[in-house]
Amino acid sequence: MGMGVAAADNHDETQVPLLQTQPAEPPFKRTGNVWTAVAHIITGVIGSGVLSLAWSMAQLGWIAGPLAMLFFASITLLSTFLLSDSYRSPDPEYGPARNRSYLEAVYMNLGKRNAWVCALFVQISLFGTGIAYTITSGISMRAVEKSNCYHKEGHGAACDFGDTSYMLLFGAVQIVLSQIPNFHNLQWLSILAAFMSFTYSSIGLGLGLSKVVGDGYVKGSIGGISSSSAAEKVWLVSQALGDIAFAYPYSLILIEIQDTLKSPPPENQTMKKASTIAITVTAFFYLCCGGFGYAAFGDATPGNLLTGFGFYEPYWLIDFANACVVLHLVGGYQVFSQTLFANVEKWFGEKFPGSRFVNDSHTLKLPVLPDIRLNLLRLCFRSVYVVATTGIAMIFPYFNQVLGVQGSLIFWPLSVYFPVEMYFKQRNIQAWTTKWVMLRTFSIFCLLLTLFALIGSIQGLVSAKLS
Repeated sequence: MGMGVAAADNHDETQVPLLQTQPAEPPFKRTGNVWTAVAHIITGVIGSGVLSLAWSMAQLGWIAGPLAMLFFASITLLSTFLLSDSYRSPDPEYGPARNRSYLEAVYMNLGKRNAWVCALFVQISLFGTGIAYTITSGISMRAVEKSNCYHKEGHGAACDFGDTSYMLLFGAVQIVLSQIPNFHNLQWLSILAAFMSFTYSSIGLGLGLSKVVGDGYVKGSIGGISSSSAAEKVWLVSQALGDIAFAYPYSLILIEIQDTLKSPPPENQTMKKASTIAITVTAFFYLCCGGFGYAAFGDATPGNLLTGFGFYEPYWLIDFANACVVLHLVGGYQVFSQTLFANVEKWFGEKFPGSRFVNDSHTLKLPVLPDIRLNLLRLCFRSVYVVATTGIAMIFPYFNQVLGVQGSLIFWPLSVYFPVEMYFKQRNIQAWTTKWVMLRTFSIFCLLLTLFALIGSIQGLVSAKLS
């Protein structure tokens, strides 16, 4: 996800550091349509978050669970409708100025100060995703070892393994991959990630469905998993909401997808149709994954559908699904992190134009392998970054709680607040009009909901660490 601004804040022509600028015209012809946009959206949305949805459904029960998933789908859809009108300025359909990234749209519509705040949340989102991907990969690699152990020794065997060594292995791989310039521009990476995410999500769905059919009945209850106290139930519900919030949003990539669409018809109209189709498909898929997982296990629903060992056989399919998770996240980590790398390194380059440490590259000659060009800033910063995400993941290796914190922390600002504020500015919505009151109420309600999810997820993270 490239991010950038190249616009003015009132009469201030100063560019905002840490936000990559975009070229005046993109080096490609816009040929996208509704269906290419749908494919991009679904690829961007469906990922490791789907593995926690059965657990979320189990905390909420058969009524609140599906309603919560549909509610977050509705919020995401409304957000995309508002955000798609921010692609062109000043008119959302025929304005001559194009905003080619989320941050550029915020900068154009709301000014430099809001762009700085937005950039902060974007970088937190990217860093948090790196932590979540490290945890998920470590757990999935450990699950492969456990699956093979259970197959050889029996389901009652003491197959307990740590995930620290696997997280270190994942981090070591990322340190190497992070030194490859423009790694995120490789088209095959997106294709591989899309294929892997669909594969493991579909396997999880299929295993849940087959277990329900095999058992001959549906487990679970209206109120969800019972807890020892009302307070514990409240915390678990809040964590479940945070996990669902992590699974849906794609606001950061929406405008970049919209920038691939041909016109006419106006890009915002095409994007709204594509978003409606994509979110409908995603919501149905999520309901199936969460629903069949909960129906299969009831109160014993694991936090991660593929690693909690509700399923033991066929062990090779469990292994393959978890291998798909790891392959997806190895590439996905770079897709997200390279954006942050580019932003920070660009800022250093502008801040210290005469620094050899920042700007000089050195050639490393290795036998057999092609020459490698290394930049000292890139080597140091990217290595420290990967070490930081790996270290935090090792300190807090708690899948559901970390996803809950990540989802609830960024959902409101990036999926609700900025889209609503940009819509107000672009449509010139006056205060206390009906539309202003409705959207403001919607924004405040979403803020309170995500604060509830954030507090509960942090509480769960602390409790898991102390227990």
